[in-house]
Order: sequence, then C-alpha cells, then structure tokens
Amino acid sequence: MKWNNLLNVSEKVVELADTCEKELVSVFKSIDEICEYNSIKVMKTFWECELSENAFHGSTGYGYNDIGRDTIEKIFATIFKTESALVRSQMVSGSHALSTTLFALLRPKDLFLSITGLPYDTLHEVIGIKKNASSLQSFGILYDQIDLVNDDFDYSKIEEYLKNNKVKVIEIQRSKGYSTRKSISIDKVEKVIQLIKKIDKNIIVMVDNCYCEFVNVLEPSEVGADLVVGSLIKNLGGGIAPNGAYIVGRKELVDLCGERLTLPGEGRDVGPTLGINKSILQGLYFAPSVVASSLKTAVFTSLIFEKLGYQVEPRYNENRTDIVENIIFNQREDLIKYCQGIQMGSPIDAMFLPVPDSMPGYEDEIIMASGSFTQGSSIELSCDGPLRKPFIAYQQGGVTYEYGKIGVLKAIDNLLK
Repeated sequence: MKWNNLLNVSEKVVELADTCEKELVSVFKSIDEICEYNSIKVMKTFWECELSENAFHGSTGYGYNDIGRDTIEKIFATIFKTESALVRSQMVSGSHALSTTLFALLRPKDLFLSITGLPYDTLHEVIGIKKNASSLQSFGILYDQIDLVNDDFDYSKIEEYLKNNKVKVIEIQRSKGYSTRKSISIDKVEKVIQLIKKIDKNIIVMVDNCYCEFVNVLEPSEVGADLVVGSLIKNLGGGIAPNGAYIVGRKELVDLCGERLTLPGEGRDVGPTLGINKSILQGLYFAPSVVASSLKTAVFTSLIFEKLGYQVEPRYNENRTDIVENIIFNQREDLIKYCQGIQMGSPIDAMFLPVPDSMPGYEDEIIMASGSFTQGSSIELSCDGPLRKPFIAYQQGGVTYEYGKIGVLKAIDNLLK
C-alpha cells in the first residue's frame, strides 16, 4: 500500500522501511514471545491479588486506608517477587525515586559505591559530584565509583575494593544514560550480585531499572537485588500513568524509603492517590505490549540507520536490555535535525521545533523531542541527547509500533532533506 504521500515522506524512505521490515520478522517474533510471557505474568498477578473495581477509587488528604494504593503495591511486589513495594505519584520521576532511596538508606560517614561508573546526569547533584548544599556529600556521606571494563563489571576491582572498604550501598545503573557504554544485561547483574554477597551479604544492592522493565522475562529482584527502582512514565506506566515511580524490595528497606518520602512514623500509611489508581493499573496492564512496541521501534530504527551508513547501538539483532536506541551522528546539526523530525512525527506539538537548551540537572545543552501526552514520557516516542561529541541521539519508546514507525520515518525524511 502506497502511503508515502499521505505521510509526506519520500518514496525512497518508504521502500527502505519495507526492506527492513522483511528482514526483521524473526526478531519481531522473539519480542512477541517475551511480550506474551510478561502479559501472562501481569494477568496472573491481577488474579492472585484479586484486583477489583474498588481499587480504582482514590483518596484525598492524608490518604489513610487507601485500598487501591495498597492493592497496587501488592501487585508490584508480586510481579517483582519482592517482600514489599512503594508505588506513588508523589515521586515525580525515576531520579526522585533514586534520590529518595539513597537518602533513606545512607547516614553520615556511610560509603555509597556505583559499580557502573558515573551515574546518570540527574543524580550528580543528588550525590554531590556536582556541588549542591542538599547533596548526599553535604551530609557527610561518602561516594566512590568503579568504571566498567569493556561494557562489563570490573569484577576483580570490585572484589578488591569491597575487601578493603566498608560499603553500605552499591548502585547498579542498568541503562546507559547519556554514556556511550552498553546497557547491563540481567545475566551480568546476577553474576556481580553473587560476587558482592559472597564478600559481604549485608551490602545493600540497589538497581536503577529505568527503561529495562519487561524487556526480558526476569527483573533484578529475581536475581538477588535488594531494591529495584524505576519510573512510571517509562516502561511500567504503559503510556497511561501520568506520573509516579516505584521502589520494590526487602520490606525493611522499602519501609525506610516510605518514611523518607513522607515522614517518620507514618511512612507508607499516608499519601493520597487523588484518582490515579486506575491509570497506574491500566498502564501496567498494557505495559508488556507497549514495551514490545517500543522494542520493535528501536530494532527498526537500528536496522534502517545501519543501512543508511550510521553507527548504532545496539545493532538490530543484538539481545536487548532496555528500550533505548543510540544513533551516533558525529554532527551537531544532524542530531538536531533528527530530533526535530521526531517532534514532527509526534501526536502533540508536532508544529513546534525543539531547540537545544539548558535543562535542570544536566550540564550540557539538551535537544529533546517528546510530543507526548505525558510531559517527559519516555515510553511514548521520544528522542533526546546532549549537545556534546559524538552527538548521540538517545531514542526510546513507541506506544504502538505503527506510531513509532511513523515518527522514525518522518525524522529520517527530515534528516535526509
């Protein structure tokens, strides 16, 4: 079916897309199999937790006795196979949830260690890598990091470090953030946690799971992580949850996070849901399918750009850890034009062109395309990147593959023009 005139992209781009899709049949089938597994997981959890319409009703004020909130947290704990969960709209982002977790667990003179190198930009002021009077380091909390080696953990250095230092919390950031490394697979997470626990079983291992949920059939909590943290405007929100984040893991640790989020003595017992319960539950219901669509969009993007001669990561036929696709443009203007094209192919604010600008929590100027129903949603098709060499576009999302494909083709057409 010739629809390039309807979409207003060149016939050359459409023909290239058709060629790519024919090559991707087996890859798409593998994605569908994971989607089916995770759909069964969600459905069985809804049944096990006896989800009813009563859970849709929200609370106001203090949020005492919110049946829906308690049911949601039971569902999340069950899906992640953990003792407890904190799922709240009061956490405005994944970074907020990570900050809440770190401040909940760490005390003055405690040592916090990242074993995936430099954390994501928005945590720099939280930690104190970039000075801030409210940072962890301003409270006397110590920080150190161990870089990855060839996109894997530096196991020998980690072992040596832990034998010579008393570490309270270790963070593993699975997704690459604005770095050039590969994202961390669940197999590697399991291997390094086994090493850590063999040396000191009391070390708390916290995993930043943003962009990674439902990409595979296992989550970090199923391979030994003490806490797993993520955002609801990414994978698990399914493009429906309007905001929020989750923390799942050991009960005593989740309780500490609840008391940090609200206040000591009340913790998880307070926090009104203000009518968001149905959106969170419905988002989770659709999440396996939406994540699959995002993965198909990423795979399609990877192959079509490879055919256009660009370097991409990961390649279309590689095993995936998250929904993020890197396109290395090496040219400032190409990065800008592609992001502007993604905006043109978005449902919201398609008539506006994003331009590089400063953003809270980031050191470099950022170009960000996100014509989404929820501001900053990364599970809806979005593309962004820092204006620094090698000028990488970080693309993620696509609530349906068809909408993701439309956005990518519009962006490629804009780039080639």
